[in-house]
Amino acid sequence: MSRERAPVIELFVKAGTDGERIGNCPFSQRLFMLLCLKKAEFKIVLVDPRRKPASLAKLAPGTQPPFLTYNGGVKTDTIKIEEFLEDVLCPPRYPKLAANNPESNTAGSDVFAKFSAFIKNTSSANNDTLEKALLKALGRLDDFLVTPLPDEEAVEGEDGTPRTSSTRSFLDGERLTLADCNLLPKLHTMQVVLRKFKGMEIPAQFTGIARYLKHACAQPEFTDTCPADGEIEAAYTSVARPLA
Repeated sequence: MSRERAPVIELFVKAGTDGERIGNCPFSQRLFMLLCLKKAEFKIVLVDPRRKPASLAKLAPGTQPPFLTYNGGVKTDTIKIEEFLEDVLCPPRYPKLAANNPESNTAGSDVFAKFSAFIKNTSSANNDTLEKALLKALGRLDDFLVTPLPDEEAVEGEDGTPRTSSTRSFLDGERLTLADCNLLPKLHTMQVVLRKFKGMEIPAQFTGIARYLKHACAQPEFTDTCPADGEIEAAYTSVARPLA
């Protein structure tokens, strides 16, 4: 029996400042990571918003990247594309990427919103409050990462007692899932921007987050899909303004 022909997939993502590299876009990286984790055959198409070809405007009118073509059909909306790819790129040929634990999908869901409010703020009077809100959101994410998942709780420690602290690498366990494709690009953006414009790092007290990012940085599906730090910094130059 002949091997089933692979689908023709093109992922259209935002181009960087030089029009030749991947630009800053967590949603583009989210889908880029997904396709890499699926080990699918696909082509990346860079879209420069300043010089968008008429052919692309005709292909997906009114749509900004990321968007995707699958065997010629256009798919838009990041969440719908993710759901579509998980459905069509399925076992046994492609790995399942959905998280086993529903809580993994919502862990850290408010971190990027709190970060955005903090980094966009120009009022000194509001700075401390917004910084505390961001740290509180990071604390909730850290709590999730250090708390054992149900399948970890069933594994006893060396002394024979139930495990009380998680040692897992990623949100849902020992493999990257769709939950990580969503969260990691946002955490990476936040790290770069806080370091550049606020002189801040994610506090070392958040050991779960530190472990999570360490393991993520050892995965080429994450590191190879990250935009250059300079692209992220350029995107936030007009956003992260000095306090008044």
